[in-house]
Amino acid sequence: MGRIISGSFNALLDTVEDAAPEAMMEQAIREVDDAIEDVRAELGKIIAAKHVANKKLADKNAQHDDLSSKIEIALTEKREDLAEAAIAQQLDIEAQLPVLEQTIADASENEKELEGYIAALQAKKREMAEELKAFREAKAASQTGQTGGPSAAQADISKATKAFDRIMERQGIPPSKGAASAKTAAQMQELEQLSQNNRIKERLTAIKSRLEE
Repeated sequence: MGRIISGSFNALLDTVEDAAPEAMMEQAIREVDDAIEDVRAELGKIIAAKHVANKKLADKNAQHDDLSSKIEIALTEKREDLAEAAIAQQLDIEAQLPVLEQTIADASENEKELEGYIAALQAKKREMAEELKAFREAKAASQTGQTGGPSAAQADISKATKAFDRIMERQGIPPSKGAASAKTAAQMQELEQLSQNNRIKERLTAIKSRLEE
């Protein structure tokens, strides 16, 4: 039954294409235009996100440098408590920097990929427009109205759409791996705090040693 229905639908599609081939070819070109606009919209989002990440990275680096100066001032004034607080902020910033850098790298890769896809779609649109022009010229010369262009154009659009969907799927958020138990989470948080305190003490000792030289 499925094959019968599919065969009937394909026969109907062939009839429509044969009855209005120019209209079908023009529709195929419009579908490519729509796909190009969709990709451009996605590209705009990626460029905007990349700009935000770049600005945030620059701000974090500037904040890190400013804290370095303040740490030295605090130690000069014998305020180790203030120096420790500033170092804690520095460590937080340092933990965020790789994430921001990876975000920028991923955005750059996606930007390049989408730009290439837009170029490919534009090339396909030009090719289809040339085929439509050739079809019209042949129709005007022969008055037969026969062409294999529409079916080929529909196949091109189908392939372009599938490729577009694959690109969008690759930009999805990966599934979560699940949460740890409450006990494990608490232990890991305690371990992280111990590690953080140790890093603060190490950096404080290093800065004090440098200032005493």
